[in-house]
Amino acid sequence: MIIGLISVIILVLIISLIIIKVKNKFNFIRLKINTAEEDISLYLDTKRQLLTKCRPIIKKELKLKQFLSELEGEYENLDCFALYNLLKNCYNELFKTIDDNEKLFKSERLMKLIDELNDNEENIIGAIKYYNDNVVEYNNMINSFPSNVVALFSRYKTLDLYSNEKREIFEILNQK
Repeated sequence: MIIGLISVIILVLIISLIIIKVKNKFNFIRLKINTAEEDISLYLDTKRQLLTKCRPIIKKELKLKQFLSELEGEYENLDCFALYNLLKNCYNELFKTIDDNEKLFKSERLMKLIDELNDNEENIIGAIKYYNDNVVEYNNMINSFPSNVVALFSRYKTLDLYSNEKREIFEILNQK
C-alpha cells in the first residue's frame, strides 16, 4: 500500500515537472516571438516613414499628381501582416518607378532615402526570419506530444507566419 502511494506521488511529481518544463518552454518561445513582433512593428513604421519621404520627391521630379497613394490611409486598424504586405507593394512600386526613370538617380536626397530603405529592409527580413523560426518551433510544440496536451489546456493556438515569396516560388516550381 505504501509503495503504491509513493509510486503515485513520484508519478505526479514527474508529470508536474514535465508540465512545468513544457510551460516554461512555451513562455520562452512566446517571449522571443513578442520581441520579434515589436521589432517588426518598429521596422515597418520606419519603412512607412521612409516611403512617405520618397513620395514628394518622386511626385515633383516626375510631375505626378498621385504616387504611392496607399500610404495616405489609416494604419491603426491594420495588423502587422497586412501592413507588411501593403508596404512591400509600395516598396516594389517605388523601385519599379525608379528603374523606369533614370533621372531619379540624380536626386541625392532620394538616393540617401533609398539606402536607408534598403538597410531597413534587411532589418525587416532578419526580424521576420527570427519571428518565423520561433513560430515554427512554437507551432511544432502545439502539434506534438506531450507539449500539445499543455497547449490544449493552456488554450494556445497556432500562429501565422510571414510569407516568404522566394520560398513560395521555390515550392511552386518544385511541384511542376
